[in-house]
Amino acid sequence: MTQRLNYMEQSPELTKKFLAFSQQLTTGAIEQSIIDLVVLRASQMNGCTFCIDMHVKEAKIHGERELRLHHVAGWRESTLFIPRERAALAWTEVLTRLPENGVPDELYERVRTQLSEKELSDLTFAIMSINGWNRANVAFKAVPGAYDKAWGLDKANLN
Repeated sequence: MTQRLNYMEQSPELTKKFLAFSQQLTTGAIEQSIIDLVVLRASQMNGCTFCIDMHVKEAKIHGERELRLHHVAGWRESTLFIPRERAALAWTEVLTRLPENGVPDELYERVRTQLSEKELSDLTFAIMSINGWNRANVAFKAVPGAYDKAWGLDKANLN
């Protein structure tokens, strides 16, 4: 695969601001382990191999078990996720592929049993962020693993 253009080089100020926004989300109300699952799931849904590659490596560096990473795509059938994680993954899916009639009240109420208002708000911003990154990386065919060494992702020891 050949990258179409490097949007980070073409729009450095916008990239820097969007990156700052995204990095601020790591200090939000949602724990890193859930953020790792959410960004991986959205990236899978959006077909963003660059982001799938990056977020699997990040999650492994953060201590996530490899088997759980393999189960993210089929989280509904897996026994490896607790209700809080399931709520976050369901919210990720509905916001990544918005239904024609919006987010169903039933899903919102189910998610609210697991997440506080602040957590749900922060999670929503995290989902907005990853969907934005997915769209840029898919549009310009970002090459998976291209920044591993520069971003410290080689520490995941995945080849």
